[in-house]
This record gives sequence, structure tokens and C-alpha cells, in this order.
Amino acid sequence: MKTNSVNIAFNKDLLSKIDQIATEESRSRSELIREAARLYIERKTRWKKILNFGKQQVLKLGLSESDITAEINKYRKVKGK
Repeated sequence: MKTNSVNIAFNKDLLSKIDQIATEESRSRSELIREAARLYIERKTRWKKILNFGKQQVLKLGLSESDITAEINKYRKVKGK
């Protein structure tokens, strides 16, 4: 696997937290930051898919924003929220 190096600036407090967690997990700062970036990208991708699915359903079912709000309110009443 070919890698490229990048320079990133972190404020002192954040870098300290990164180093603390990396030490606790017995891994390097780079490994921790790579995993954090991967997880962030995966989460963004997953949410994009979820939102796109929702948009497709709205179009398919002809729903309006008030329809969705009404369903949320109904659900909350049933669940006692």
C-alpha cells in the first residue's frame, strides 16, 4: 500500500488528547488519526445514503414535510416521549 505524508496542525489540547488515546491503545498517533478519518468518511457516507433513501421515499410516496411531522408526533405520543 502506497502512502503519502501530510502535515496537519492541531491545537495543543486536541493533540494532547490524541496522544493520550494513542498511548492508551498502544498505537501511533498516525494510526489513530487514520482510523478517525476512515470512521468519519464511513459515517458521512452512511448518512448520505440514509438521507438519499429518505428523499426517494418522499418522492415515491408523495409525502410533505407536514406528513412527516405528523407521523413523528404520533410516534412520540405512542412511545410517551
